[in-house]
Amino acid sequence: MKRLISIFAAFAAVSFGVRSLCAASAEKPDVSAKAAVLISADTGEVIYSLNCNEKLPMASTTKIMTTLLCLESGGLYDEFVVDSDAIKVEGSSMGLCEGDIVTKYALCCGMLLPSGNDAANAAAVRIAGSTEAFAELMNERAREMGLTKTFFVTPSGLEGEGHGSSAYEMAVLAREALGNEMFRSICSQQSIKLEFGAPPYERWLKNTNKLLSMYDGVYGVKTGFTDEAGRCLVSACERGGKDLICVTLNDRNDWNDHIAMYDYGFDTVRRLDVQLPAELSVDIVGSSSDKLPLIAEKPVFPVTSLTGSEDDITYTLLSPPFVYAPVHKGDIAAELRVSFMGREVGTIPLYAAEDMEASAEMPKKPKKGTFAKLKEKLGSMFSR
Repeated sequence: MKRLISIFAAFAAVSFGVRSLCAASAEKPDVSAKAAVLISADTGEVIYSLNCNEKLPMASTTKIMTTLLCLESGGLYDEFVVDSDAIKVEGSSMGLCEGDIVTKYALCCGMLLPSGNDAANAAAVRIAGSTEAFAELMNERAREMGLTKTFFVTPSGLEGEGHGSSAYEMAVLAREALGNEMFRSICSQQSIKLEFGAPPYERWLKNTNKLLSMYDGVYGVKTGFTDEAGRCLVSACERGGKDLICVTLNDRNDWNDHIAMYDYGFDTVRRLDVQLPAELSVDIVGSSSDKLPLIAEKPVFPVTSLTGSEDDITYTLLSPPFVYAPVHKGDIAAELRVSFMGREVGTIPLYAAEDMEASAEMPKKPKKGTFAKLKEKLGSMFSR
């Protein structure tokens, strides 16, 4: 179990909501969405909001949660035959047919790019046995994340009674999902080549997220549409070291609204180049020294913030009680959790700053002399 060693204990007690009221002088955009929000992908601070806490249907942006759970379930490249009933679903599709051989990885691509409802159902049945059981897993994870307005009925986003979320909670969900490197890699692709079918053969899937090519720096996340929900869009964008997440629900002009919100956001937020602690170490045993010095790959950690400062940053060293020698320079020996006002911003690997050789072995027992050998031999003879 990892030990948490607090390096800096104090942090500002002002809430995110209060601090977010201190807006910069840039003119706020006028968006056509029923609900919208723009947050810092690093700190979660709200940069812009419009009815952001109102629960609304969110269509296929639901698949953000479905894909995240699928990626976390493991066995991503194990081949299996899709459930015949699961893929019989209306709406958008990745093109699955009865008897097709797929992998979970392919289904994740099918959910995030062409927004396949067939992919979402196939993944749900593979993981939980049924779409209903999978929805329970989705809701359990939502509760773990503290999402109080989010409720899932289907893995695809096709409406069921009570299925919905808020713009703010969808931004929080996206922030969580983007912490998964494979999720981020998939959703950033404008197209991707996969093999699936009966037998599997190569084919291309195209991303429905046009914002990837419309606005520089966009790297995800997910589109959605139903008659009830209208056009829904969750996106993420990074420019000049500033990282933002944008959500609009029921928005007939979503592409342009996201662009306007990003223009506002990048003019409003600032990048904090946080200096990491210079002296970090962990206990080591079996070496001539009792401390192993640690270093990060880079001494500076960028954080996108609205009004925060370095005083709002705290650090926690994550390490085992001690490490064993020998340790080689460059080995990962611990991690440093960076938090902004108590909320985790990121976790940085820490490397051994130098070699730590193991202590010399215990002295060997001296060789037995001739007399000792003779005495031992005689003793063994008389003991028979």
